[in-house]
Amino acid sequence: MVTAREIAHHAQGEVVAGSPDAVVTSWSFDSRLLEPGACFVALHGERDGHEFVGAAFAEGARVALVSEALGIAPPAGGAVVRVDNVLLRLQELAAAARAAHDWRVVGITGSTGKTSTKDLLASVLAPLGCHANPASYNNEFGLPVTLLNAPADTSVVVAEMGERFPGDVAALCAIARPDAGIVTNVGLAHAEHLGDLDGATKVMSELFEALPAGGVAVCNADDEWTARLTAAEGVDVVTAGTAETADYRIEQVAVDDHLHPSFSLRGRRFTVPLHGEHQAINAALALAVAHRVFGVDLATAAEAVAAARPARWRLELHTTPDGVTLLNDTYNANPASMDAALRALARTPTEGRRIAVLGDMRELGVHSEGAHSAVGVRAGELRLDALVGVGAGGRAIATAAAGIVADVRTAPDAATALDLLRQMAEPGDTVLLKASRAVGLELVAVHLLEGAS
Repeated sequence: MVTAREIAHHAQGEVVAGSPDAVVTSWSFDSRLLEPGACFVALHGERDGHEFVGAAFAEGARVALVSEALGIAPPAGGAVVRVDNVLLRLQELAAAARAAHDWRVVGITGSTGKTSTKDLLASVLAPLGCHANPASYNNEFGLPVTLLNAPADTSVVVAEMGERFPGDVAALCAIARPDAGIVTNVGLAHAEHLGDLDGATKVMSELFEALPAGGVAVCNADDEWTARLTAAEGVDVVTAGTAETADYRIEQVAVDDHLHPSFSLRGRRFTVPLHGEHQAINAALALAVAHRVFGVDLATAAEAVAAARPARWRLELHTTPDGVTLLNDTYNANPASMDAALRALARTPTEGRRIAVLGDMRELGVHSEGAHSAVGVRAGELRLDALVGVGAGGRAIATAAAGIVADVRTAPDAATALDLLRQMAEPGDTVLLKASRAVGLELVAVHLLEGAS
């Protein structure tokens, strides 16, 4: 808990309305999701958070952190704290919270698999008092809020770190000060901003370069770009994967009819309750940290991995009221995650047709045309039965798939794709939905699962 007075002091601001003794018990930048007693952080983004201060107070916020004079009176016992730069001061408050605690922090970054690896590791480390980012609070404001919301009994923080631009990971490391780190893989996600794979490797290396001497850096033994990652002097680099040279080598990988992978590692069998063969690597990365850094017994870790829960819209497996199997992987998309989703579709037990509904992979820059075309070719290689390309990127995928996938169609948007699916999909078919969030295919999943007409 912290008071408005203390927030103002540490954030170099002032209490401009209400009571300096107002007590904050949590932090939020979303007025719709905050808990009573929260400090609402009015950030400037696609929407100006200052527009929602009144709504935040109505939902139970106790303090608002703002940079503009609002003329909004806080509720009784509440307060408004004004600072010069809300985001900067939020980050400083989070850095101060990190400095005030002896948490052990694990940073996780990579082109794909960050959230799943974070969730798996947090499940294994839960008995130690582990706190991790909710959902994908992995950016310049999500990570600070994660740190500020750490419960009093926290001893370990697992911090997912996003990487859209060079310097992003380094900036997050300056706040969270990780003792160990995981790079899940290096790919073309956000290539519009990072350039090419060399650029992606450099930004991933920012995590390992921020680790202290004696820290542990864990990376993917199966990723050819892992060898190009750099780490600070004195950091112990550990690998996990199927490669024979891996320090934590996974063997005998199998995938059941529900797409749950299992594998052997150091004589122990692990079953991952997330969907897709690629989750075996994510689990191995998490296990390497848990075992090497925290000394967690692998038998105990196996039980914790089996109890992990998938994040929303990441290769969810459902059956619609019409008897169609639905793979909802609509959280986001890049070349690596698209390939993993297509492979999952190809191996899903299916009585009818396998239909891929694929949309744009955003922020690929000059790599966009080639990457989308490669997805269409890959759909043909996997012998999929039908493909619907959604949006401009989806059209490029469909063009490349024409002639090698039997039934190829296009849709300008998600609503049209939904109409097409209602015409195409029959009981026994399996449908994959995959695209960047901006395409909106998650709404297609909602309608199909509700059986809405």
